[in-house]
Amino acid sequence: MLITLYNEQFCTGAAYVPFLFARTDRLETRLKEPRQFIQVVSGARQVGKTTLVGQALARIDTPVRSVSADEPGLKDSTWLTAQWEAVRIATQTAGPNGGVLAIDEIQKISGWSETVKRLWDEDTASGLALRVVILGAAPLLLQTGLTESLAGRFEQIRVPHWSFGEMRDAFDVSLNEYLYFGGYPGAASLRHDQNRWARYIVDSMIETTLSKDILLITRVDKPALMRRLFELGCRYSGQILSYTKVLGQLQDAGNTTTLAHYLNLLSGVGMLTGLQKYAGDTARRYGSSPKFQVLNTALMSAMTGYRFEEALADPEYRGRLVESAVGAHLANAAATGICELYYWRDRGREVDFVVRAGRRLVAIEVKSAGSGTSRTHRGLSAFARSFNPDRSLIVGGDGISLEEFLSAPVAHWL
Repeated sequence: MLITLYNEQFCTGAAYVPFLFARTDRLETRLKEPRQFIQVVSGARQVGKTTLVGQALARIDTPVRSVSADEPGLKDSTWLTAQWEAVRIATQTAGPNGGVLAIDEIQKISGWSETVKRLWDEDTASGLALRVVILGAAPLLLQTGLTESLAGRFEQIRVPHWSFGEMRDAFDVSLNEYLYFGGYPGAASLRHDQNRWARYIVDSMIETTLSKDILLITRVDKPALMRRLFELGCRYSGQILSYTKVLGQLQDAGNTTTLAHYLNLLSGVGMLTGLQKYAGDTARRYGSSPKFQVLNTALMSAMTGYRFEEALADPEYRGRLVESAVGAHLANAAATGICELYYWRDRGREVDFVVRAGRRLVAIEVKSAGSGTSRTHRGLSAFARSFNPDRSLIVGGDGISLEEFLSAPVAHWL
């Protein structure tokens, strides 16, 4: 018997399938293997996690129960146990293929990790072939439970924001549209109505994450300060600001430690990160001023108030969109564990992005309209003398085209 109860919010067209093929195949393969690990599918809001799991479950000829804990006031450990018991009954009569339980938004259940650990260990002891898939809105929202209670019992599939190539293939998004509207698949159909698109991004992504998701997992003593930090980070994406200067901009009685903590929270929910300066000395690296970087340029566009036509007509602002899009492409790869991402600056010479993958080091400079070739070469040349990177790349101008760079996986350039 096949029970399919998964949320089909995104499962409305084949356009989503190409992006999800690799991760869907990976999840399907793992669910068909002998029971070994809990499968954790994590990523920011609205990037297709539910679709990925739904497509994988639809291919499995075994009892499946997929539920959502999206109403935290009504869901608790008792509810979770009841869902588990329901699929246990179906699994016991399913034969050697066992069954699958998929739980969406599990982080909204208080004490979820302890309950999952208890039930999973009971099934392990009894030899029940019940496989479990957990979906979470962002790695940060799951991390404490995974590391403290479920250590050694899970493996992750991380779903990043969509790249330009994925948005182009799925929704025929142009390069300029991607720069401005970013990589949210659920918002792609709204891009021709900018007011509606902006309200969707603000209400469904930003407000829900700031006022609900983050507060669900940690105490935030100054939520207004965190919100203003996010707004400032969107306005200054691609720029380096010291925490002291940020505090001056925010006019708040906070401290640099608080700001660093809030920036870490925003990074953990897939919205805004602060890149560290690349340096041979680890202590110097962690003591550096952050370079703000949005993880999806839609956030930048929605918060700055520029309309699509205005953004493209302003060379300086479009240049910031270009650099932020390249940075987001790299930062999302870093969030999935493909690489580490930094910036570099020394005595007025800069390199926009420094990518480290294992022992390989790649320096990347973004060249947009109005940026000087001599400045680009000075920064790359100085960095090469100091660190001898394996590759030095220029994106835009007379280097790799922006469209080509954003279309290819980051691993292609490493």
